[in-house]
Amino acid sequence: MSEIRWPPNWPRALEARLGTPPPGAYRATPEAFLVEELLDFAPQGEGEHLWLWVEKRDLTTLELVKRLARACEVRPRDIGYAGLKDRQAVTRQWLSVHLPGREAPEDLAARLGETPVRLLKLCRHPRKLKRGVHKGNRFRLRLTGEACEADDFDARWQALVEQGVPNYFGPQRFGHEGRNLGRAEALLARGWRKRADPEGLLLSAARSYLFNELLATRLAEGSWATPLPGELVILDGTASQFLVETPDEALLARAERLDLHPSGVLWGKGRLGSRDQAARREQALTTAAPALCAGLEAAGVSLGRRALRLRLGNPSLQRDAHGVWLAFDLPRGGFATAVLRELMTHPTL
Repeated sequence: MSEIRWPPNWPRALEARLGTPPPGAYRATPEAFLVEELLDFAPQGEGEHLWLWVEKRDLTTLELVKRLARACEVRPRDIGYAGLKDRQAVTRQWLSVHLPGREAPEDLAARLGETPVRLLKLCRHPRKLKRGVHKGNRFRLRLTGEACEADDFDARWQALVEQGVPNYFGPQRFGHEGRNLGRAEALLARGWRKRADPEGLLLSAARSYLFNELLATRLAEGSWATPLPGELVILDGTASQFLVETPDEALLARAERLDLHPSGVLWGKGRLGSRDQAARREQALTTAAPALCAGLEAAGVSLGRRALRLRLGNPSLQRDAHGVWLAFDLPRGGFATAVLRELMTHPTL
């Protein structure tokens, strides 16, 4: 019997107070969903790796990697990138190409010009671009439909700005109709092998599902934004975390200001680190989904942690004759679709 419930019924943070949001639409065109990667450092200007600042349209990052490898006559593993960006969007991100002792092809821009890609900047750096080194992403999105016309839309948006957003993994992590989850469940039951999941996308889908289940439990009980006894909290905008034995007034005030966030487990091999009430919520996953948890541990993936809440950086809302433009920054790993599902009802959210 499957341990996965699909479609899931993960609660929204604003539902109890404002109800289910009205229907809405987004991503009508790639130009209505803009993403720009944010780094907190710049390439040094010299080194074996050529870094490229690239704009792509209606193309996945992995497809771009393959095309860039062909254009530069290198192996795909010689290409580095910080994060996977949406396909149905216009996105800007850095990639690196290992080119020791040689330059990029003189006609590289022309080669990439045959694809929905624009080459914006080139710079050298001593090291390959690694996954997860970016600070976050800047989003600019156009929303339309009944949700944007509702009297409470601005109130929903302001609530998210003030209290943060549940840090759900977005639906794109699970594939169309959750099919990546079914594939992940079957692969973990057989025993995970890299050749069957070379990019680790199925492992990631299983871990993301378990995290979302945990977050849904915390939302349902009203503790998703409030540290529990034994909580590992994460400082906003960093990877720093520390254990809270018993939350005091000062710590709860910091959580209310969005200075720090409760965290949840990304299941894998290792110690939870949390204790007491927080640990009991996480250990309940081994009862709800024992095969998924055991399969991830057997695959050797290391246990990790993720904040249960996102803070919107530099938020803005603008209206025009056609709808609403929202802009905000999210830390790496944050999904804009987690923000949108609090504002509208849509079949893909």
